[in-house]
Parts: sequence; C-alpha cells; structure tokens
Amino acid sequence: YQFKYVSVHGPPPADVSVEDGCLVIGDVKVKFFSERDPASIPWGDAGADTICESTGIFTTKEKAGLHIEGGAKRVIISAPPKDDTPMFVMGVNNKDFAGESVISNASCTTNCLAPLAKVIHEEFGIVEGLMTTIHAATANQLVVDGPAKGGKDWRAGRSVLNNLIPASTGAAKAVGKVIPDLNGKLTGMAVRVPTNDVSLVDLTVRTEKPCSGEAMKAALKKASEGELKGVLGYTELAVVSQDFVHDPRSSIVDGAACIHLNDNFHKIISWYDNEWGYSNRLVDLAVFCNTQS
Repeated sequence: YQFKYVSVHGPPPADVSVEDGCLVIGDVKVKFFSERDPASIPWGDAGADTICESTGIFTTKEKAGLHIEGGAKRVIISAPPKDDTPMFVMGVNNKDFAGESVISNASCTTNCLAPLAKVIHEEFGIVEGLMTTIHAATANQLVVDGPAKGGKDWRAGRSVLNNLIPASTGAAKAVGKVIPDLNGKLTGMAVRVPTNDVSLVDLTVRTEKPCSGEAMKAALKKASEGELKGVLGYTELAVVSQDFVHDPRSSIVDGAACIHLNDNFHKIISWYDNEWGYSNRLVDLAVFCNTQS
C-alpha cells in the first residue's frame, strides 16, 4: 500500500502487487522479510550484498552490523551515525571509501551542504560559516501538540501543521567529517516548516580570498556542469519549493536568491528534495561501493 499510494511523489511507474513473499513492481520481484532482529534476516540466501539500513533504529556500527550476520556484505546507514561510523557524501569524499563494511550516507542536509562547501572552499577558502536549513516536515514530528523525545525537546512536540519550529541539526558540523579541513569552521540550525517535501539550505560564509558575488555563483555553476554534475545543480529561474519535488540532485543553487554583503561575505541559497534527492544518493553510494570491492 505505501509503495503504491504516495502523497508527495505519486504512484510508481509500474503495477505493484505482492506475490509469494515478494513485492512485485512491474517485472521485478523484491523479497521482503518481517523481522525485528537484523541478524535474523537471511540476506545471504536472498542474494542481497548491500543493505540500506533505513529504520532509523540501527544507527551505530555495532547495531547496523547485525545485518552482516544474516549474510550481507555491506550496510549503508541512511542517517548520520551515532558513533564513529565513516560518512561518505557522493561527489565530496566518496573516493575515500576503503572497503568498510558499515558506512553512513550522512543526512539529506549534509548532502546538500557538503557539495557547496567543497566548491567554495576549494575556490575561495572558507574561514567560517553558519547554516540554516528551512526543512520540510518529517515523520518524527507530531500532528498535534504533545511531548517529544521524552520531554527533552518541547518545541519538537509542537504541531507540524501550523508552526515554524526551530530545531538543532548536526548537518553543518558533519561537513567537517567529510571535509576535514572544515572541521570546526561550520555549524548550523534547522527551522522545520509545514510543507511535505523539499528543503532549503541557507549558507553564510566568510571567505579567505575576496571574490564578487558573480564570481562565487560562476564557480558553483561551473561545478554543477562539470565534476559535480548530477549532484550539484544551478538555476537563476524564479523558482519555489514545489518546483524541486522529485529532483534527483543533492543540491540546486538558487543564483537569483544568493546575496553578498562584500567580497568576503556571501550567502548561498540551495534547494534539495530531502526525500528523492537523498534516496538517489543512497543508491549511487551503494553502486559506487560495489564497484570498488
């Protein structure tokens, strides 16, 4: 049902049914299991080498590694890890992958922010920066007011339907893990907003080298057409969030919305479909890792 009827992205491009313990999408059969313990899932028997751990529960190397006991060869956590599990962001540090069996695809926001930071730092140098993500609602928010996280975060428990909710995020600090030269130079916050999908990164940086706003945008545009094509995008059209639903890229710079105080102080605005773009990178990372094995 949840695969066939989708509120944001619409129905899949093929018929969906269930047959002999498999989800059937068109001509493709996908075996599914119902187990609480990842170690009990017979991934080896199913021929599944790489597992995308997307429950949000098994977010450490030890817990996600339980899938390997069932016969999997590699696990990719689709969230920031709660330990030192290595994070890889496609187009940024994926080439540093060295055959680790449990890795993380970082967060959707880090996947939007890191390509921006990479280009800006390589071209102009980042002295320091602050990020705010204007983020669409997610499944851990509440429809009506209530307690959240055991009463530790009262704002997170407020209704997602009619509030702008300030929240914490580790996305900016995580950039320091995928680009070590930026460790300690970036931090940020989130504002959860009552929309279904598509978010926006607002990155303000102070650069080492002076550059005009046009030079900054030109560098980002060049990267979007070259080494980061398919990951980074660029537009100067008068777009809004709905225009990016189902966009497969990680980060789309809004050149018309970027502003610049002086040649060393710049604000970059970039859109991302926090669902579809991130899901595409998760698949890309799995494919990349398998080609390196």
